Order: sequence, then structure tokens, then C-alpha cells
Amino acid sequence: MRQTLEFLLYDWLKVQDLGRRERFSDHSRETFDAVFDTCEKIARDKFAPFNRLTDTEEPRFDGERVHLPRATHEALAAYVGSGMLAAAQDHAYGGMQLPCVVEMAANCFFSKASVAMGGYAMLTNGNANLLMAHGTPRQRDVFAMNEFSGRWFGTMCLSEPQAGSSLSDVATRAEPDGTDFEADPLGPRYRLTGNKMWISGGEHEITENIVHLVLAKIPGPDGKPLPGTTGISLFIVPKHLVDTDARLTGERNDVALAGLNHKLGYRGTTNCLLNFGEGRFTPGGRRGAVGYLVGKPGEGLRCMFHMMNEARIGVGLGAVMLGYAGYEASLAYARQRPQGRPVTSGGKDASRPQQLIVEHADVKRMLLAQKSYVEGGLALELFCARLVDEQHTGAPDDAAAAKLLLEVLIPIAKSWPSEWCLEANSLAIQVLGGYGYTRDFPVEQYWRDNRLNMIHEGTHGIQALDLLGRKVVMDGGRALLALAGRIGETAQRAGQVAGLAEAANELGAALAAVGGATKKAWSTGDPEEALANATPYLQAFGHLVLAWVWLDVALALDGRDDDFAQGKRAAQRYFFAYELPRIHAWLGVVARREPLTREMRDAWF
Repeated sequence: MRQTLEFLLYDWLKVQDLGRRERFSDHSRETFDAVFDTCEKIARDKFAPFNRLTDTEEPRFDGERVHLPRATHEALAAYVGSGMLAAAQDHAYGGMQLPCVVEMAANCFFSKASVAMGGYAMLTNGNANLLMAHGTPRQRDVFAMNEFSGRWFGTMCLSEPQAGSSLSDVATRAEPDGTDFEADPLGPRYRLTGNKMWISGGEHEITENIVHLVLAKIPGPDGKPLPGTTGISLFIVPKHLVDTDARLTGERNDVALAGLNHKLGYRGTTNCLLNFGEGRFTPGGRRGAVGYLVGKPGEGLRCMFHMMNEARIGVGLGAVMLGYAGYEASLAYARQRPQGRPVTSGGKDASRPQQLIVEHADVKRMLLAQKSYVEGGLALELFCARLVDEQHTGAPDDAAAAKLLLEVLIPIAKSWPSEWCLEANSLAIQVLGGYGYTRDFPVEQYWRDNRLNMIHEGTHGIQALDLLGRKVVMDGGRALLALAGRIGETAQRAGQVAGLAEAANELGAALAAVGGATKKAWSTGDPEEALANATPYLQAFGHLVLAWVWLDVALALDGRDDDFAQGKRAAQRYFFAYELPRIHAWLGVVARREPLTREMRDAWF
């Protein structure tokens, strides 16, 4: 993986050139490689050997505390010691000022070694990043800084048992905490009551405190709940109360673990139902969890969505790395497993020695599929992370262009690897046959862990509605046109290269097909008709994007003829021959606004 990672970063994305920018002027390829060396070693020594342990020894609640394997504590202590929690932050905040793309690449090693153990760090980083963007100076100093240092970890508390992804239906309430609630130095203080479900990292003993970011509704002027999303606000709700110097006061906040969710995979990360304000703890002698308002009242969703781009890239990258782990495991197995004999015109000769299964055409097909999914997915995620850097540090015109591209690519960055790198895990099991279905080999765990990624941070269906319902039509389709321009540019360059001209034409035809289907889906102007087939549209759009990425990567091989380059070309050829043709079936139902799913009735099931 390391060779592919470096090729994508340095030969394709030219990440080393970021060192010319003021923010990254302390960095070069040498410093980036040093970060990768450190992370790769920690992941190899502290995470990977215990990935199975965290799966079999699930978090356990004894009624008072949640217990995790000692290895989880030690692995995360090593991660904290690496400085990666604050890697992209300013030097003044203890950070390294790493580019986002380098930070994401470094975290690949942890996701591949044990995505569940790494989940605590990803959540904490996202929590602290949000506070840096929307918190007050005191909130940043007290909460974000202690998260970046690893002294405290963080969570996001959005979903509720009855609401799921429908955040407008959250029932958690926040009431002002007395007449002087505005005077608290940590922010306007409220009391929260309600329940939050699916809270990853919501309870543990890894750190001395947990900083929950909680969405709750505030009352209107008449004291009654505001309708829809109007009153949804964001609050810092620490597990243990702290003072303005970040010292624990010794008082437990009114946040209680109601139970642990027992999951198919991702078992090394605690996942909880939390009760806020049930009265088990009474800070200040009163019921209700103390929470400090982040940003302005009623702007909770806007604050939360600030972090969604990087969070969704992170989820996509985690899906990629689980697929990558399965690919490498199944490739290693295929290279040492003898079975079957060559088929010749005279049939099989039983006297001949068995072949390694890596020589069978159908096994090669499954390995090529995995390679095209995981290496293409890695390229996509790194490209999107590189756009984040361009948005934040590029020249104004380049930053604006990067923001536009990110708008339309983020649903793909989250959803495509979540579906197709999961498929890579399924193929890895198939390569191993019956052994792949047992716990003697790791590929079944990789599949179970990866199955979560189609669900969290916005389900597949939600990403599809976002893409077709908003991203490709906003501002008159500007984002779609920007992407089409980039795809067309790659196709034009590839058309001049021997061996890539046919692929360039196929990519151009696929782009035209997606554009045509988009127009036909919206031709009646009826959202219900257009969006009924949003998921097939998402699948087709994702395959178009990955075909573009693969063709662009192939151009970066620049005449190389070694095994590494030939492998990349084979994966690109596979994607165009076996995968890109799928888009026409997906787009068919989109273009004709197939009514079946809208017309289907409950009773017919």
C-alpha cells in the first residue's frame, strides 16, 4: 500500500508542491515521509496485532463503567503521543500545520490496522475542529485544546431512537439555566433533557473526560418548542463538569449510559444510548445535563455541517482501507493456495502439479476487481482531501473552484467506497472460499466492519438524494459543469496517448449519458419523480467519477513499464471493461423516471 500511497501523493497529486505555500512552508516530501513512517510503525505495532482482540472482546458495561481491552488504551495513547490529533492545526495550538491530504493519508495506516480503535481519534478530531470553527475563544481553549492534546476525547450526539437521520424530529430539549445563563464564561448555559442513540465513543475510561457535541431544540419566545429545524442548536455537554481553566470540578454531569449497542462489526468502538437529564446525576443540585451553547441559537445544523466534508472523506477513506486490508489478505492467500490444474485442449491432466489459485482467470478477475475498487477509492479520497487544502490555502479563483468540485464530489467520496470497497471485502471472502467464512482469517471481520459505512454519516439513500436533489442542480448546475470540465480535460489529454484513446472516448460517452439522464430526471420539474431513482443515479455518477480518476491516474504513469505501472494499467482497464458499462443500466431507470418504486404499495409486499 505504501508504494501506491506515495505514487498517488507525489506523482499524481504533486503534494510536495504544497510546501511552497506559507502555511506549509516548514514541510517537504521528507517531513511528510517522516510522518508516514511514524504512523505506519504505530499502526503496525500497536493497532494491527489487536484488531481481532477488540472484535472478540467487545466493550462491556458492569453497571458503573465500560471496560475495553488494555490494548485499546495503549494503542490510543501511542496515537496521542504521535501528535496526529492536532496534526493539521496551527503551530500556536500545538499542531504540525500538515495539509489535510497528508493528514488523511497518514491516518490510512490506522484505519487499515484497526478501524474500530482509530474511530475514537477520528471523532475527537472532528469534534475539536468544529469548536475551532464555531466555538468562542474560551471554548476552544478549554475543550478543543484538551481534545487535540488527547487529554479528553469527543463525540457527536445527533441521532435519537425515534428520529434517526431525520434531525428535524429530534426531541432533546435545552432550556436556559436560570436568569444569568448568558454570563457563564464557557458560553450561555442550558439544561438538556432527552436521549441520543448510536453515539460512537459515548462512554469509556480511555480519557478522564468526554466532550459531547449535542443537537437539541431550544424553546421559542413563548416557551414552546419551535417547529422543524428552526430551534435546533448545538451544545458542548462534558461528561464531567470543568472550570474555565479546564480543571475537573469533581462533579459528574447529568449524562448517563442507558446501554451499549451490540454490533455486527466495528465492535472495538463503543456505541451507546445516552440519557441526558434523567436525574441520575444532579450537577448543582438540579436535574438536567449542563450544556454550553456553540454558535448562535438555532444554528446547530449549520455548525454541524461545517465538519461534514472532512468527516465524509474520513468515512470514505475508512471504507477504502478496510477494502484494502481484505484485498491484501486475499492476494496473499491466492499466492500460496494450490488448487486445480490448467485446462488445456485435452482437458485436465491429473498428473500435473496443482496451480496456485492466483493463476486461475476467475480469481484474477476477483483480485482485479478489488484492486480497481480500493486503489481507485484511495485516489478519490486523496483527491478530495487535496481539494480541501486548495479551498483553504489556494489562490481565490482556485479555492472557489475547489469548493465547487467538493460540493458535487462529497456524496461520492462518502458513498462510493462504502458500497464498492464493501464489495471488495465480499470478493476477498470469495477468494478464500470456505476459509474466508471462518474466523481463522481476517477477511470476514473486514466485511463486518465495513458494512457500517453505508449507514453512518448519512446513509446511501441520503447521499443519493443530496446528489441528485441538490448538488447537481444548485446554481444552475455549476458544480456539475465544473466536474464535467475536469473530466473533459482528462479525456482530451488521454485521447492523445497510445493505449488510452479508446478509454477517453468511453469516458466522454459516460459523461454525456450522465448529463442526459440528469436532464431527463428533472424534465417534469417534479421532485418525487426525479428522486425516486436517486440511488441508481448515485451509483452511475460514482462509477463515472471513478473511471475519470482511474484515467487521470493512468496518465500520471508517464511511460513507466515496471510491474507497479502495469498493475495500475490493468486495474484501469478492468474498470473500463467490467465496471463502466454498468452505468447505462442504472441510468435507464433514472432517464425514464421509472415509477415502480413510487407506485409500489405496502400491501403488495
